[in-house]
Order: sequence, then C-alpha cells, then structure tokens
Amino acid sequence: MQLGNATGEMMEQSDKIRVLIVDDIQETRENIRRMLQFEPRVEIIGAAKNGAEAIELATEDKPDVVIMDINMPDMDGITATEAIRKKVPFAQIVVLSVQADPSYMRRAMLAGARDFLAKPPMIDELTTAVRRAGDMAIEEKSKISVPSATVAVGGTSGGNGGYNALNGKIVVVYSPKGGTGSSMIATNLAVSLQSSTTPTILVDANLQYGDVAVMLNEQVKNNVIDLTSRVDELDPDIVREVAAEHTQSGIHVLACPLQADMAEDVTGEQFAKLLSYLTTLYAFVVVDTVSYLTDVVQSALEYSDHIVLITTQEIPSIKSCNLFLSLANASGLRDRITFVINRFDKRITITPEKISENLRLPVDFVIPFEERIVTNSINRGLPFVVEDKTYPISKLILNLADSIKNKSQESTAVLARTSTSRR
Repeated sequence: MQLGNATGEMMEQSDKIRVLIVDDIQETRENIRRMLQFEPRVEIIGAAKNGAEAIELATEDKPDVVIMDINMPDMDGITATEAIRKKVPFAQIVVLSVQADPSYMRRAMLAGARDFLAKPPMIDELTTAVRRAGDMAIEEKSKISVPSATVAVGGTSGGNGGYNALNGKIVVVYSPKGGTGSSMIATNLAVSLQSSTTPTILVDANLQYGDVAVMLNEQVKNNVIDLTSRVDELDPDIVREVAAEHTQSGIHVLACPLQADMAEDVTGEQFAKLLSYLTTLYAFVVVDTVSYLTDVVQSALEYSDHIVLITTQEIPSIKSCNLFLSLANASGLRDRITFVINRFDKRITITPEKISENLRLPVDFVIPFEERIVTNSINRGLPFVVEDKTYPISKLILNLADSIKNKSQESTAVLARTSTSRR
C-alpha cells in the first residue's frame, strides 16, 4: 500500500508543469500567477522582471514552461527566448505580446517559442497553452534523460555521435536573379556541412519549380507541405517520416510540392515555424530559394543566421544584387551575408574587384566556371563534392562550408558571453 502511494506521488510529481513568469510589470506577473493558481498541474517556481534575470533563473531552476513578455527593457523577450532554449533545451516558451503584427510571431517562433498569445490573454487560452507546452516539455525531458534517445533525427545514436545542441543555424542561399546556380551551391553546401556531429537538412523553398530533389536524384514521396500543414504538431518521428535521406551524403531533404499550384498552401508564418522546429533537430538548415521575394522567401531571409548571396559577372545579376542590398541594409540583414561570385570566367573583364567596388560589398568566395563538372553532376544527380573533393570547385564549396561553421561558432560564443555579462 505504501509502495502504491509512493508510486502515485512520483507520477503526480512528474506530471507537474513547472512555470517561470517573465514580465517587467509586477501587476502583470501577479495577474498571470492568479490565472494559473487553480490549475492543478501548474507549479509557479519563480518570476523575473527582465530578460537577463529570466535567463539566470531558467538556467538554475530549469522550468518546463516560461511565460515570456516580448517587449521588455534591457533585453527583449525574443533574445531571452533564444538564450533560454539553448541553455534549457526542453523548456517551452509561451510568448505574450500586445503587438498583433505577424512578424512578431514569426520572430518569436524562430527564436524557439512554442506558442504566441495576445496580451492580456484570456484565462482559458493561457491555461491551454501552458498545458500543451508543459506536455511537450515533459516529453522532451524524457527523451533527454534516456541516453539512446540523444539522437540526431537521421538516426545517429548515443555518445558524441548524436547532435543534441538544439541550436541549429539557418543558412539561406539566395540570388535575386534567376539562373545563377544557387541551387547547385545550396545542394553542395548542404552536403559539405553534413557530418556525424553537424546533421544537415536541405529545404527547397522554391515551392513551384524547385530542383534540389532532382539534383540529388531523389524520388521523393513526401514534400515540405507534409510538414507545414501540421507545423504545430511536429515531432522528430514526423520529420523522419517526411524528409528523404540522401544515402551518398547523409543529408536529409525536404523537397518542393509535386504540383506548382500547391505552393499557395504554404504561408510565410508556417514556413518560419517549420524552420524554427528544424533547428532543434539539425545543426544546419540549408534553404534553397527562388529569386523573387515570396512570403516564404522573405520569412527565410528575415530569420536566417547566414545568407549566402549569389551573383555572376552578368550586369543584370549585379544590378539585382544592388537592389537586394538596399533592402538588406534597411532590414538589418547585411551583416549576415556571405557574398559569392559564381561561374567566374577570368576572360570576362568584369572582375571580382569591380563587382565589390560597385556593390560596396567584399567578395568572400569566387566559384570558377566548371561547366563540364557541374553539368555532369546535375545530370547524374550526384553533388560534385561527393564525386571528387579534390576538384577546385569542390574545395571552394568546402571552404565556404568551413567559413559558415566558424561564423556559427563565433556567434554562439558571443551570445554566451553576452548572456553571462548581463547577469
């Protein structure tokens, strides 16, 4: 009998949802506490008045759910959300905001938030969101506590071979002019980023006429819509079921829809949520895009960690890059750009130096025009970095991948130092 009671108490305790409240206004913190006080599963473990304090408390107390105000002095809720998700991977963030702007929601979701509620929330929607987030946190904790569950979605299990950092980077490959070879670069870059410790997924955001599956010779049954259509219900098993695995390289692939008109079924908000979730499963999420700025492409660019901007030596391509850079400057995207000249032909008088001077942007990589190698690679469905790493073009793509890895490590280190200094 005593054993039964003890077991019941353990089950009851494990079912508790431990909640941290974060808001710079004391009255709001107390109102949220009152809303949740009669919810039997909820245990309020603390409250913070700013983002830095929230990070400190979350790191120490490891809550299941953090209710986070998005607008706070010192550090906003989105920055705090990203930091908490990296320090306490199972913690689920419910963001509150007086702003109904969809861009706020996209930013929050890509920072790692589980839910987004208008402020002040209704008691029913708040308790429902907390229960849902709590169940997700409890499930995530159970996976982390079992060694064999520390697995990359690709199936690498146990020890140091699995990837468990849950802070992947979104790498968007973009050219504002079509026909510059951006899909070729995206495909080979994804393969170059892939390793046992940096699992990588390639996502085709050209939802009408994407080619990444063809470039990898993958006959796919499923596509990106199979995930965006249920983006609020995703788990590793669903992603594993939908994403194709490229056997020669090990990368996973999310192909474009089978029919062009299905592209209209994907919203920018859904795509942002999908990318956000994929960063919890993969070290790198490489996104191949189309040249025109659809809602989906804009979402990918807005919430990218790295943008690989592609041009060629052709005047229309350079002009399009100039127009895009004006947008990038206004949107705060310029610092994320790695600038690549593709299909470089030294016989053409437009040199990398002239392009750099014209665009006022340093050229980071120059990819030579290797028509035979690239055409054979595309027609065979085998990335040239898989076929032969000693090709000059392969070495440059591998160097590009190394550059992105180094920048990712540097940005993670800066975030860690910033969070520590604000305590």
